[in-house]
Amino acid sequence: MEREGERYRRYTRRALLVAGAQGVLTAVVLGRMYYLGVLQADDYALLAEENRVSLRLLTPTRGEILDRKGKKLATNRKDYRVFLIPEQAIDVVDTLQSLGRIISISERDVERLQRRISRQRSFFPVTVAQNLSWKEFARINVESSSLPGIQPDAGETRFYPEATRVSHILGYVGVVAEEEMSDDPVLQIPGFRIGKSGVERQFDLRLRGTAGDSRVEVNAFGRVIREIARQEGVPGDDVVLTLDLEMQQYVMQRLGEDSAAVVVLDAQNGDILVSASSPSFDINSLNMGISQENWQALLDDPRNPIMNKCVQGQYPPGSTFKMVVALAALEAGVWEKNKRVFCNGKYDLGDRTFHCWKKEGHGRLDLINAISQSCDIYFYKLAQAVGIDLISEMARKLGFGRAYDIGIGVGREGLVPSRAWKLATQGSPWQVGETLIVGIGQGALLATPLQLAIMTARLATGRVIEPRLIHAIGGEIQPQLVAPLLDINHRNLLPVLKGMEKVLEEGGTAYASRLRGEGFSMAGKTGTSQVRAITLEEREAGTQNLPERPWKERDHALFVAYGPREHPRYSISVIVEHGGGGSSVAGPIIHDIMQTLLELDPASDLPVVRQRRAQISNPRSGGK
Repeated sequence: MEREGERYRRYTRRALLVAGAQGVLTAVVLGRMYYLGVLQADDYALLAEENRVSLRLLTPTRGEILDRKGKKLATNRKDYRVFLIPEQAIDVVDTLQSLGRIISISERDVERLQRRISRQRSFFPVTVAQNLSWKEFARINVESSSLPGIQPDAGETRFYPEATRVSHILGYVGVVAEEEMSDDPVLQIPGFRIGKSGVERQFDLRLRGTAGDSRVEVNAFGRVIREIARQEGVPGDDVVLTLDLEMQQYVMQRLGEDSAAVVVLDAQNGDILVSASSPSFDINSLNMGISQENWQALLDDPRNPIMNKCVQGQYPPGSTFKMVVALAALEAGVWEKNKRVFCNGKYDLGDRTFHCWKKEGHGRLDLINAISQSCDIYFYKLAQAVGIDLISEMARKLGFGRAYDIGIGVGREGLVPSRAWKLATQGSPWQVGETLIVGIGQGALLATPLQLAIMTARLATGRVIEPRLIHAIGGEIQPQLVAPLLDINHRNLLPVLKGMEKVLEEGGTAYASRLRGEGFSMAGKTGTSQVRAITLEEREAGTQNLPERPWKERDHALFVAYGPREHPRYSISVIVEHGGGGSSVAGPIIHDIMQTLLELDPASDLPVVRQRRAQISNPRSGGK
């Protein structure tokens, strides 16, 4: 009996232990269920919703770029394109080959698409082609039932109405490269494009806007079942430039196929009205996809259509620099405006002879006539008297030797040489002969067309004019400070301006390019800059710019001008690469540009200007 009782007690204890353990486990399970089902119910409901609902970004509408009068320079238009969803295609290669009977798809395109497909999930769409014609797009829609996985789509793409007239200023957009990826999720959108150069690049963040989103229901594999909600993105900000499209079009047409650059400034406030670099290229072709052959042709063109010559081209300014040298001497007090120098066509310094462009010489000249007739001998002696360092100081004061940030990000500084510069870069002392060469705008001296236009505006107004290209962003007018006075004695500036006026009077180097008619006037300076050393035989024969000479060996033709004389409104610089003489080649161009500017000047109340405006606005009026 005792053994039976002992066994019963042990069994009871074990049963109680098991029951207790089961009770504890039941309590733990119930507690956990309460915790998950009640206390954490909201959190897990949110996680379940996030697993069921996917948030996808929508491409925002890119902001437009406009000229000063609101004319569109860069806008957006319908983009008929086609995507491929790999998992829906029975055979990707067969589908692409079938699609290739409707649109052009090369073997290289097929390889590129296969690489792209291999790097992402099979239900993500891949862009096959963009910028399709309506006919192609419609045909794909009609035949879509026989093209498994193909998905036509109508989106937006960048479009430039004046693609070849403003290409260097606007730049272009392109797909995001791997090195351009950042934490911004909008860059992950298939086919998203960002600014690659020019205004498009410099103001890309403002232009691209804010992405919208689409909330879609997906299954366990991430495949879209339906769209639940949609919020459109915020369009990018519009950017308004100071450019005048009408004048930009005229200047580009006037330059034709010349390798040239023209900059027109509002001389009073520095607004860039024209920035024309010729030849140009079609930025729409870059946006739509240019072939490697066509791109290489642009790179190989000796006239360099890719380069923005207005701010990247660096040229010896030639005789357009003589006003700088004259002011440096007058300001330093080493020269008088009435001082006369005899020019016989040559000037000897040591064992070297320096020549004037006029072989027989100019005779005896004062400063004003030396500018108007562009006498080299006069400026050799003047430069020798003032010295290179004071010339360099005046050059910087008038705008040389500096890259201007106008909003396109590609400006170059040019080069203003000095004693310290040569010692630092070449390790040798400056020579007097080098000063003489700089005195006529040659040698190591380099300037951009924008710098030449700035110099001319500063001379014409006596103020520190700064260039401006961006007028407004997102409706906000960009600040424009009142230009301070130049630190130059006005009495020293007057004879320089008088010399520029006489350039376009009888006896001046650009008399043939003078303006005619009431209220039409300008002052300026011609320039011809050598690109190579000219032999004595060529100088004597005058053959350095003959048409039969290789184009690259001919001189550059330059001209700077402001107008009207009494109340300067416009400042212009022109350079024609390897064009020859400044007066004969650049002169007629600047004449036509200034004439058109004054005819269209909204501030003018001259009867001839009012008549010209009426003829332009009413072509059927019969006026000439």
